[in-house]
Amino acid sequence: MSEITHIKPYLRLSGLEPLIVRPETNFINVGERTNVTGSKKFARLIREDKYEEALSVARQQVESGAQVIDINMDDALLEGVSAMTTFLNLVQAEPDIAKIPIMIDSSKFEIIEAGLKCVQGKCIVNSISMKEGEAKFIEQAFICKSYGAAVVVMAFDEVGQADTKERKVEICHRAYKILTEQVGYDPQDIIFDPNIFAVATGIEEHSNYAVDFIEATAEIKRLMPLAKISGGVSNVSFSFRGNDHVREAIHSVFLYYAIKAGMDMGIVNAGQLVVYDEIEPTLRDLCEDVILNRNNTNNEATEALINFAETVKAKGKVEVKDEKWRNEPVEKRMAHALINGITDYIDIDTEEARQKYPKPLDVIEGPLMDGMNIVGDLFGAGKMFLPQVVKSARVMKKAVAVLTPYIEQEKEDRKQAHLAAGTINVEAAGAAKILLATVKGDVHDIGKNIVGVVLGCNGYDIIDLGVMVPADKILSEAIKHNVDIIGLSGLITPSLDEMVHIGREMKRRNMDIPLLIGGATTSRMHTAVKIAPEYDNGVVHVLDASRSVTVAGSLLSKEQKPEFLNGIKTEYTKLKSDFGNKKTVKNYLKFSEAQLNPVKIDWDNFIPVKPAFIGTKIFDNYDLSEIAEYIDWQPFFIAWEMHGKFPAILTDEIIGKEATNLYNDAKVLLKKIIDEKWLNAKGVIGFWEADKTAPDTVVIKRGNDAIDLQFLRQQIKKAPGQPNFSLADFIIPAEYEKQDYMGAFSVTIEGIEPHIKRFEDNLDDYNKIILQALADRFAEAFAEVLHKKTRQQYWGYVSDEHLTNEQLIKEEYMGIRPAPGYPACPDHTEKYKLFDLLGGKETTGITLTESLAMYPGSSVCGWYFANPESKYFGVGKIEKDQVLDYTQRKKMSLEEVERWLRPVLEYDA
Repeated sequence: MSEITHIKPYLRLSGLEPLIVRPETNFINVGERTNVTGSKKFARLIREDKYEEALSVARQQVESGAQVIDINMDDALLEGVSAMTTFLNLVQAEPDIAKIPIMIDSSKFEIIEAGLKCVQGKCIVNSISMKEGEAKFIEQAFICKSYGAAVVVMAFDEVGQADTKERKVEICHRAYKILTEQVGYDPQDIIFDPNIFAVATGIEEHSNYAVDFIEATAEIKRLMPLAKISGGVSNVSFSFRGNDHVREAIHSVFLYYAIKAGMDMGIVNAGQLVVYDEIEPTLRDLCEDVILNRNNTNNEATEALINFAETVKAKGKVEVKDEKWRNEPVEKRMAHALINGITDYIDIDTEEARQKYPKPLDVIEGPLMDGMNIVGDLFGAGKMFLPQVVKSARVMKKAVAVLTPYIEQEKEDRKQAHLAAGTINVEAAGAAKILLATVKGDVHDIGKNIVGVVLGCNGYDIIDLGVMVPADKILSEAIKHNVDIIGLSGLITPSLDEMVHIGREMKRRNMDIPLLIGGATTSRMHTAVKIAPEYDNGVVHVLDASRSVTVAGSLLSKEQKPEFLNGIKTEYTKLKSDFGNKKTVKNYLKFSEAQLNPVKIDWDNFIPVKPAFIGTKIFDNYDLSEIAEYIDWQPFFIAWEMHGKFPAILTDEIIGKEATNLYNDAKVLLKKIIDEKWLNAKGVIGFWEADKTAPDTVVIKRGNDAIDLQFLRQQIKKAPGQPNFSLADFIIPAEYEKQDYMGAFSVTIEGIEPHIKRFEDNLDDYNKIILQALADRFAEAFAEVLHKKTRQQYWGYVSDEHLTNEQLIKEEYMGIRPAPGYPACPDHTEKYKLFDLLGGKETTGITLTESLAMYPGSSVCGWYFANPESKYFGVGKIEKDQVLDYTQRKKMSLEEVERWLRPVLEYDA
């Protein structure tokens, strides 16, 4: 208990996963598109009661990097309480959205209170103020506190909105004293919005608005250091709406000074911020004059910026190859090559440095590590991006490869000298060693490879055991190589159990090596609740490659390690305690009641379409050039930790240049893959008669065989008129005596291994990772191709479909192709039936691991549903009554069913 009482006073928010705002935390971006006043698309979907579709807007915000999602339903044509309740309940059933904290945004407190009843974790209320007097303010604050919410307080009192520094500070300080002394709010749970108003309006009284906000922010932070500052950044540039180039510059300049003054978070489109240092100097100076209200007598600065804005155009840049750096000393040339990822001259430069320095190791420890330190600093500061770092690693590896024979020869010479002299040869321990492995049953390793490259760039010796590595091998190799850190990776949910097992084994073997946990399926909460309690010598969840360097540095520093691990242990203990004691409102139906609320379909008037054939059809060596036309590039960039919409990411002010370079390199390799037939695309589709024989059971007829497919149903209590979805709802019930059908598919990309090995032999991690990412994109695109052909030709239920690739990516087609193990059917074990129907490994080319991952890793499978009412959804959490029913239907033990369904269980199993 003593550990919990020393929790540091940070703002701690959470959805399904925590967001802890520490002093070193960067500016927090609040996603604003789930706001009916800020997004026409979102507003339209909500007004048309298309709540399930509206979830895609929220999902896009999360994928684009929002750390908090703002939800607002203030529209005169909406019943706000009902709209907020319905949407938030749906959000809570979508783990990929609900993982981040919610900001409940409304000017009507009854809508806020309705929202508070729906969210899990710790949310933010936006906002309350003293505009209706202290009594109302205190009443609303008590309600927010009773739900455990942090609260945004507007600088607004009985007189009106604060527009000067003095008024902003006065109102915020008064509200702070009321909240902390009368309501009992923790200071760190208070977020002030001191009002950002538009500058450069031509009205002299508005000229100091930005200065007032910045100076008020600094003073509020001085008086109330634990409180946070937020605001709507786009307001400041409202006078220049329509001129995005100037608006983005104004936002960057404003944030540059506001963040320095203490601004912590804000509603801002981060993807449209230009780096402060990269704003053209004339524009930056003019923006600073306006923001800081300098040189602005008689609105001169405003006039100057307006005049400039009329002439400024975003101009394309022409790349000119500059070879002047080749005239620099060898150390500077090597640093330049590392920072810019240039391999053209690294062999000759390394050889020149080897002849200049006394020992070849001096070249590594000198100019090469100096250059990599610069790379590490730039990456840590957000001034370099992952593709650049991987290119830098390629240069480093090639340089080390030149030096390695000389280093090995020196070692041999020293060994022979010691033997001749009869003395003991003691070699230095060298760099810290980090062992990385994808756990048993899992085949995905792109993320692990990227982490290895980034850590390698920072001087660590990486031992990569690859994929599907059993626990015993991981731990035996760790002991054999005397490693300093073990890193585990996994993509599929069964990998979580394997990580828990490895933690137990490390404890049983009395190991004391820190354990890092990472991968798409992992989370800080799962690590704290399930893995950390099994091992006492350090378990740390690492969110992405950029965080791995800081964590590794802290664990390998004798000075930092004890405090770092104590902080992690305290934090995880608190997370585990909160998880165990969480107060959840039981908004779940009994399973029997949920089954009585299926999707309502007019089966009397529905006429099912018979597929063109019954059975399977195999596609081997499918045309890669055709598949390439269907590639969705956005996940390709996400694999490289570059977030943003494609193709807009290519012109993004911050990462656009590097995104374009990466895209061009990928297109070159893509052409080579197609022209030289590096890969083989293999697919299978199949269709069969299907009967729904029970609410969540569909029987597939294959000749004389009957194969029972079992599905799960949403149990969360929905708003009136909203169904509790199950995939079985999209098949005609048997009593209608109409023959319905179901389909299945699998696709895989074969032949990658020799090309991966060639890139590895050439020390080319950059192209290796591009190739892996492209193989994944090929698999997804091939699935899209076959689904399109299924809809138009092989099943033919929409033969006249004409959709663009963008529309396909947005899933605007009729019918769905959900995959076992994913939100609509989260049970991986149904894959056994799917692959049995398709003909097994011999036909599909795919092997299922013991954790039911697919090998090759670039593979996709799923079911086909043709019903026009079918749509994607997430089952969400389910109660034990459904699990018991499912156990009987599956004819499996309760323990085994709970093991496979653990991520969706509402109870502890």
